[in-house]
Amino acid sequence: MTDSGDTKPPSDSHFTDAVARFYESTLVPLIFEPYADDLAARALALKPGAVLEVACGTGVVTRALAAALPTSTEITATDLNEAMVSHAEHVGTARDVIWRQANVMELPFDDDAFDVVVCQFAVMFFPDRVAAYREIRRVLRPGGTFLYNLWNNIEHNEFAAVVTDAMSALYPADPPAFLPRTPHGHGRPDEIEAEAKSAGFTQTQLTQSDHLSSAATAHLAAIAYCQGTPLRDEIEARDAGGLDRATQIASEALRERFGPGPIAGRISAIVVSAS
Repeated sequence: MTDSGDTKPPSDSHFTDAVARFYESTLVPLIFEPYADDLAARALALKPGAVLEVACGTGVVTRALAAALPTSTEITATDLNEAMVSHAEHVGTARDVIWRQANVMELPFDDDAFDVVVCQFAVMFFPDRVAAYREIRRVLRPGGTFLYNLWNNIEHNEFAAVVTDAMSALYPADPPAFLPRTPHGHGRPDEIEAEAKSAGFTQTQLTQSDHLSSAATAHLAAIAYCQGTPLRDEIEARDAGGLDRATQIASEALRERFGPGPIAGRISAIVVSAS
């Protein structure tokens, strides 16, 4: 079973050095930090001896895990993108973590190596989620748990929806579709449960988790989405010198909807525990 029949451009999972820098400085505090703390708390409750994080990005969950879990719990953090791993290792954690560049489709670990595998907002980028989940299940010990989350549909995530509408108005002939296609394109409960079952997980628990995302200004939120995600690549593909202009237009749309700042908008995700 491939990625539910959908076809995504390679750029959807291509995080350049520039994207990684803006991702960490703007997008992480805007939308990722509350969910990182949530996953770390769920991992702690399972009392694992060894935890693997896949698709660690710039390390927001890794830092939460390092702060929450006892030092006796070994933490290994991996990501496909070397730029992300390097940035995460440079930022650092409260205690030692094993950092590795690794592809979730071919994890370089023995069978039954971990009690918990954690993944934050990345399964949507996997080229074949069921195959990746099987590989994750392979490295889990019997009775182990795969903890991960996915963004809910874009209409439940207000900043992302406003930015998407603004980009559609700016490029009406070829609207950038990264946000609704990939981050916000795979949150249906029936799809989530079917994929976990196909990978061999027998118990799957889904929880909707909503938060308020806040930014000091509308412009900072616009930078986060336009320059800290692969939406940046879509904008530059349509207009090589248009990134600043697109960011400004997104900023104006956010300001019109939420005010100049501080601004706050709903974010919504599905948290999954599969075993």
